[in-house]
Amino acid sequence: MKMHPIAPALLLAAGLLAVGAAHAQAGKSGREPTPVERGRYLVQIAGCNDCHTAGYLQSGGKVDEKQWLTGDSFGWRGPWGTTYGINLRLYMQNLSEAQWLERVRTMQPRPPMPSFNLQAMSPRDLKAIHAYLKAAGPAGKPAPNWLPPGKEPPMPYALFPG
Repeated sequence: MKMHPIAPALLLAAGLLAVGAAHAQAGKSGREPTPVERGRYLVQIAGCNDCHTAGYLQSGGKVDEKQWLTGDSFGWRGPWGTTYGINLRLYMQNLSEAQWLERVRTMQPRPPMPSFNLQAMSPRDLKAIHAYLKAAGPAGKPAPNWLPPGKEPPMPYALFPG
């Protein structure tokens, strides 16, 4: 499965819009959301599920929340090799809030992960995402490991130009 050439730009735009939209959340309910509620909201609008939840994009976001962020075997192939949306529910379980904040600050993941979007988030928002993932608890299995350039991945995958 090939990805439309504009798809990477759309993923980036969704992430950038999410940061601004998060600030509007409190105004909807009239009360300040809990960190877990805010984290859920941020995960949903920031596009985290797009890559880290199997079937999320294909179903128009209609995936049971119990399956959110459990990773995906859909590959993202480009000059960097092939990457997969990791299982964030497993990844986060052994990270303290302080460790999470440090990881975000120093991360340099392979594409298409827009780490710059995470790094642009406020500490409050990052702590809320941590709280949500911790509350959701571990689920699922690890996503496939990254494949180096030149190694043919199993289908399905999106092919980035390069």
